[in-house]
Amino acid sequence: MSRKLPLLTATTVVVLGLSPGAALGDEGPAPGAPGIGDPYFPLDGNGGYDVLHYDLDLRYDPATDVLDGVATITARALQDLSAFNLDLQGMEVRSVRVGSAEATWVREGGELTITPARALPAGQRFAATVTYDGVPGTITDALGTSGFMHTDDGAVVAGQPDGAATWFPANDHPRDAASVDVRATVPEGLEAVSNGVLGGSRTADGWTTWEWRAQEPMATYLVTLAIGEFELREHRADGIRFWDALDPDLFTLDLDPEAEGPSAGEVAEASLARQPEIIGFLSEFFGRPYPFRPAGGIVDDHPEFQFALETQTRSIYAPVFFTDPVSGDLVVVHELAHQWIGDLVRIDEWRHIWLNEGFATYAEWLWLEREGLSTPQQEFDAIAAGAPPEFWDLTIGDPGPATEDLFDIAVYYRGAMTLHALRGAVGDDAFTSIVQRWVASQAGGTATTEEFVALAEEVSGQQLDELFELWLSTPGNPTAAG
Repeated sequence: MSRKLPLLTATTVVVLGLSPGAALGDEGPAPGAPGIGDPYFPLDGNGGYDVLHYDLDLRYDPATDVLDGVATITARALQDLSAFNLDLQGMEVRSVRVGSAEATWVREGGELTITPARALPAGQRFAATVTYDGVPGTITDALGTSGFMHTDDGAVVAGQPDGAATWFPANDHPRDAASVDVRATVPEGLEAVSNGVLGGSRTADGWTTWEWRAQEPMATYLVTLAIGEFELREHRADGIRFWDALDPDLFTLDLDPEAEGPSAGEVAEASLARQPEIIGFLSEFFGRPYPFRPAGGIVDDHPEFQFALETQTRSIYAPVFFTDPVSGDLVVVHELAHQWIGDLVRIDEWRHIWLNEGFATYAEWLWLEREGLSTPQQEFDAIAAGAPPEFWDLTIGDPGPATEDLFDIAVYYRGAMTLHALRGAVGDDAFTSIVQRWVASQAGGTATTEEFVALAEEVSGQQLDELFELWLSTPGNPTAAG
């Protein structure tokens, strides 16, 4: 995720879903836990099952903002389940089935509790189908708007950290990743863009259905949907299929009327054209090829949308990032870096968010060096000397659940500084080995700060507790310590 903020740099063992107290082998079926076990968000995610696949069949009418949905969640029971929960905020549930049988259900807050006609034994694969409708709610917090955002011609979705539950029932936590199919039916003349590979589109009776398939598992907050008038462009490079969707209004959008230069659309177009080049650069840094089959970006001209998000295989971008070519390239670098760190390697709890944002920001610094514009050391030094005192107050290794802290700019920049400090302590060769072994060892799973520290110590042969304690858990400017 990227936020458009003033730059400070020189340039402008819990088993997945297992219910506490209901370990496998306990006698008799029991309800799955209403939360997956993240202390920051106790009711996010759910216990007792592992989602394998989401099939979302949606119809959205921008004239009314009403979304009609049928969500089929294929999962495997991790315990003998008498009932289980899905996260769903707002919306009206019309029916629920488990397999071919109707199920009973109740709602409380953001929890949809489903009781199947028969208990589900541990290990059984099952499908829950929820039919629902309503106007998805937009999330408004200290950082602005997110979730399901209604635009002038449709909608755009940015679900971090738990906005997926505003538009489909989900096990809404990064710990449970699943493949996703999205079929979105919208008024003829509009595009519906989501993750993965475009399977096709068909039009009948004034409506067009767009089909997208994302085969590689993803966290629910990474599922996106953009509906509206887009220029949808497909191309291939280096074995990767790209779909880019640009709002045509971007090409008449002048973000800085006092400066002469290209439009936001032209900048975005040029930066997205560099995706194959950037992917090659990042593949070398992370020591692993791009981890998915498709790629691309979505840029929507929505005034309340002020950030970018690494929605898997097809990141979404606010036009505010495309004021100039350098800014445009950097945000694309940032979100593509997340495809490795954040998407392929997911955080186990939200307190580890510095891993995602620190790596993506450090990738920006490396790109600046490649372009001859700056170096990681210059970026590090500029922040160390120029950041205001309050920048150093947040302990980024455990920032807290408030949105303004979880995504505070310090999480990004101090996170990158932590990695650069590690590089300085262990040397370039060991640092490269740490990064590449981190991606290789954690690919497809979740990760923690403690695991990263342990790997860094193993590779370097050094004791690094003091370094990480200083950078992640101690308020104040570490460069001024001592």
